[in-house]
Amino acid sequence: MSGKVYLYPIWIRLWHVTNALLCLILILSGISMHFASPDATRIRFDVAVNMHNISGVLLSLIYVIFILGNLFTRNGFHYVLVIKGFRLRLWKQLYYYTIGVFKKEPAPFPIGSSRKFNPLQQVSYASIMYIFVPLVTITGWALLFPEIIVEKWLGIDTFAFTDFLHILGGFVVSIFLLIHLYFATMGKKPTDHYKAILTGYHEDESELEIEPDHDRRDA
Repeated sequence: MSGKVYLYPIWIRLWHVTNALLCLILILSGISMHFASPDATRIRFDVAVNMHNISGVLLSLIYVIFILGNLFTRNGFHYVLVIKGFRLRLWKQLYYYTIGVFKKEPAPFPIGSSRKFNPLQQVSYASIMYIFVPLVTITGWALLFPEIIVEKWLGIDTFAFTDFLHILGGFVVSIFLLIHLYFATMGKKPTDHYKAILTGYHEDESELEIEPDHDRRDA
């Protein structure tokens, strides 16, 4: 092994932890609001609304930090998909997650100084951070200020449609978070990835790579 590699600068670690906490608050308060009833034992409705609104505003602000960080630091390169050979790389990673990991086979795309994400992580993280989080953010602001929403468009109740998109985006992000927490246990030890996001350092696994990733970009 070649020791530790510094993969998570302090701004990424602070953003990651804050983002996770805010997402959890939004999920809990959103579920409570959605299933609110007079005899419910969940969070009181007005409290849940305030929790949801405040957390949503804060999440929007730190999302701007994430975008700026990816634009002006090397972290953005990890989200760039290399199309050539991507389908084959994705298939190798899917095989590993569904079969290889249970047979104790080595990871096809180990973490190293020039690779933080495997192909499946790349496509899922990019989809969440550049499609679904913006969807939740934009629709959330629209619902926070409903007067900016056009009442009807082509005969469609746009408020209800905006609400539907917000719930859909929130559901996808919630499922991603649960899956993310599970896959984060797939290190040499179940706690390795969690320690890495706290310390910034991850064990360099690049020497264990099964075969060279010729399409990889040095980021």
